Amino acid sequence: MDDGGYKPGASKSQAKIVAELRGVSKRFGEVLAADDLNLAIGEGEFLSFLGPSGCGKTTALRMLAGFETPTSGEVLLDGKVVNDLEPHRRPVNMVFQHYALFPHLTVERNIGYGLKQQRPKLPAAEIERKVREALEIVRLEGFENRRVWEMSGGQQQRVALARAIVNEPKLLLLDEPMAALDRKLRKEMQIELQNIQRRLGITFVLVTHDQEEALSMSDRICIMRDGRIVQTGTPRELYDRPRNRYVAGFVGTSNFFDGKATNVNGTRAEVTLPNGMRLAGQAVSEIVPGRDASLSVRPEQIRLERAASAKDGNLEVTVLNRIFLGEHTEYLVENQSLGEFMVLTPRQAELSDGPFNAGDVLYASWDADSALVLDRD
Repeated sequence: MDDGGYKPGASKSQAKIVAELRGVSKRFGEVLAADDLNLAIGEGEFLSFLGPSGCGKTTALRMLAGFETPTSGEVLLDGKVVNDLEPHRRPVNMVFQHYALFPHLTVERNIGYGLKQQRPKLPAAEIERKVREALEIVRLEGFENRRVWEMSGGQQQRVALARAIVNEPKLLLLDEPMAALDRKLRKEMQIELQNIQRRLGITFVLVTHDQEEALSMSDRICIMRDGRIVQTGTPRELYDRPRNRYVAGFVGTSNFFDGKATNVNGTRAEVTLPNGMRLAGQAVSEIVPGRDASLSVRPEQIRLERAASAKDGNLEVTVLNRIFLGEHTEYLVENQSLGEFMVLTPRQAELSDGPFNAGDVLYASWDADSALVLDRD
């Protein structure tokens, strides 16, 4: 299993560790929600927990926040064990999925609420200054006296974010904060969050089940399954070199052809399908001959042509469906031996070669180096 160690890039070579999970597990009765989590989070990093519902990502976030106490293991902030430290005493703030704003308070009073609870008490002028700066950061100047129920979903999210950053936490936790937003607004807020995080230098930890969201925003992504960390890496590492079929299927879109691993030779291997057909690809992790394996091919790596090329590996396919998506077109095709699989064709290719239509008989091919042989586990 991935140890989740922080491997800072060149620009963060001096980054220190601000939060750690060391052998952390959490049980709710008979349910093991988090199982032996080991993860180090660097200062100024944007890290995402990615996985399906029930995989343990929110439990991990809540243990960092202090809303849940580990059954075993240690949670550390700035090198200190904080298992028993109350949430309000941690240098951590959290933006909840449904924002948890006070509907009877103005925007200004919502943002300044936490500041007014600090002891010793801050001067009123200091609170006003901090609230004004937070409003500027989230681009809500002039909304001070607005009631939150008078605002759009995107504006409410900005208020929740301003309330979280006004206390200058070392760690900002985001629990699917964009789940309620429409696609266009979600895109805008993803860019906004990145800009804010870079401007402030605060460590962000995001929980999401949206792979596109995690890929577009994160320095690193922590893939979770059944309460465990499966693999941690940069978006490019996870996309190009997934550890197994589960990770490849959860990070981006892929076609899988299942069979047994054969002819394993270093970084090369084959998958022999039940019908005897053999497909070759890169072995990016340890592949054991004879074990269940999958050949993974990303849809954008597959070429569709009207005539068979001179290269080996041409597969005769029939177009079953065509979906125009603007920048590319998605084709569902079928091969007699491989069954159905997906192909993405860029817009530029269609402008020069013309689109394909349902019922067309074409030839599909891909480079062996673009195919991955993956463990099915």
